[in-house]
Amino acid sequence: MSEARFPWEEAMTLGLGTLRLAPDIFWRMTLPELAAAARAARPDRTDGTMKRGELGALMTRFPD
Repeated sequence: MSEARFPWEEAMTLGLGTLRLAPDIFWRMTLPELAAAARAARPDRTDGTMKRGELGALMTRFPD
């Protein structure tokens, strides 16, 4: 069984590229903060957005 890995490359592309966060700010953010920033950047997006339960499952899977 292979262990799932967190998609850091995608998270960094979102935070550092799309949202243009400074690296020190990006690395201090929690996953809920990053998700909120992503939603704020795309308020018109209704498809494919993360639901509360999905975020909870992700946080349980990757507790760090």
